[in-house]
Amino acid sequence: MGSLLAISDLHITYAENRAIVEGLRPESADDWLIVAGDVADQVPDIEWALGTLAERFAKVIWAPGNHELWTVGADPVQARGVERYEALVEMCRGLGVVTPEDPYERWDGEGGPVLVAPLFIGYDYTFHAPGCSTKEESLAYAHETGVVCTDEVYLHPDPYPTRDEWCRARVALTEPRLAACDLPLVLVNHYPLVREPTRILHYPEFAQWCGTELTADWHTRYPTAAMVYGHLHIPRITHHDGVLFQEVSLGYPREWRRHGHPHGILRRILPASVRV
Repeated sequence: MGSLLAISDLHITYAENRAIVEGLRPESADDWLIVAGDVADQVPDIEWALGTLAERFAKVIWAPGNHELWTVGADPVQARGVERYEALVEMCRGLGVVTPEDPYERWDGEGGPVLVAPLFIGYDYTFHAPGCSTKEESLAYAHETGVVCTDEVYLHPDPYPTRDEWCRARVALTEPRLAACDLPLVLVNHYPLVREPTRILHYPEFAQWCGTELTADWHTRYPTAAMVYGHLHIPRITHHDGVLFQEVSLGYPREWRRHGHPHGILRRILPASVRV
């Protein structure tokens, strides 16, 4: 019987990380793999990585990170914002990879049945920097400290005027879908759905690029078996209101070289693992 496995923040622009992806293999022919964003910055690399994984795992389920949505000069695909996201969705469908725009897949393996729900929920700057109560104050604080996410340069929200408006639109699209589900959910998003995991960030002002307060009760409002995320590059397990939250990021080579892979590169979501 297979397992529901997960990973995020592959960042295969780095040769060391690309080599790790080249070496990833399922534990059994029935394994599913969740990829919770930040595969790479350019479409050809994203397509190579997801295509490679889709050939090996029984099913691959992808939620976009911020890096997939960057539009950088070297990328042959110069689409921005919603157009870029839609192009990535169509690319994934061509590879047989499940996206946030597809029906949620039912996992009937050990720990199931559950629906695996890949989400595309961004951020709206409501995880304010210390001492700040508005987006404007929070961004000003970040610019003063020099801790500013590169999204401010490369992640375009077109046709929305701002990234936070795009985030709110995605929340409005997603809530009715979750409310209609009749099975427990494995919620998958690049960003954590609650703020608490960001509180250990070395630079707390970076949290404003890490989620939205609009999803703070989703793990209790909807029947949630687990929440899977990445982005923070702090792989660990926490519990919020009794619900397991698992960060599954690989991260940059300078990070994983320092701590190694004490929990394994692929994290098991179901059947539930005792590893923390």
